[in-house]
Amino acid sequence: MKVIKPRQPVEEENKVHTTQQRRLGRSIISIVLLGWVTAAAAHEQHGGYSAGEPGNPRKPAREIVVLLNEMDYSPAVIEVKRGEQIHFVLRNVGTEAHEFLLATTAENLKHAAAMKKNPDMEHDEPNGLRLNAKKSGEILWKFSKAGTFEYSCLIPTHREFGMIGKVIVK
Repeated sequence: MKVIKPRQPVEEENKVHTTQQRRLGRSIISIVLLGWVTAAAAHEQHGGYSAGEPGNPRKPAREIVVLLNEMDYSPAVIEVKRGEQIHFVLRNVGTEAHEFLLATTAENLKHAAAMKKNPDMEHDEPNGLRLNAKKSGEILWKFSKAGTFEYSCLIPTHREFGMIGKVIVK
């Protein structure tokens, strides 16, 4: 009876195995980096800050208090000058969570469709905020572009029930 001993891996096989592990590691890193770049590009397309840009806390700002009621905002229309910086003080006086997302109507409609698929989506952007009932928050925004923009609540059905406001930038 012949006993077969397991053979010891040779140094060349170890090098090939190590090289394959490195390639796999590099591939995984490349995929992760590509995902981050794609996500960043999607964010730029998604938000893009069509209504202006995040404000500078070191510069003066006009304060506007916006009440988030049950299915409406007060005020529903705000006028600002191009280049003006606004300190929005948002107060949810309603009995459920509401949002304030500042963008174009087209962008908010697109975002609303995404929210229907994921209603618990949280906004981590300088132009949007979700507030639970009886909570307050702030957004500092510089309106660097003229036009008519909107703020709306994109929680499913809230926009459809009237949670839309306008910002007219002259």
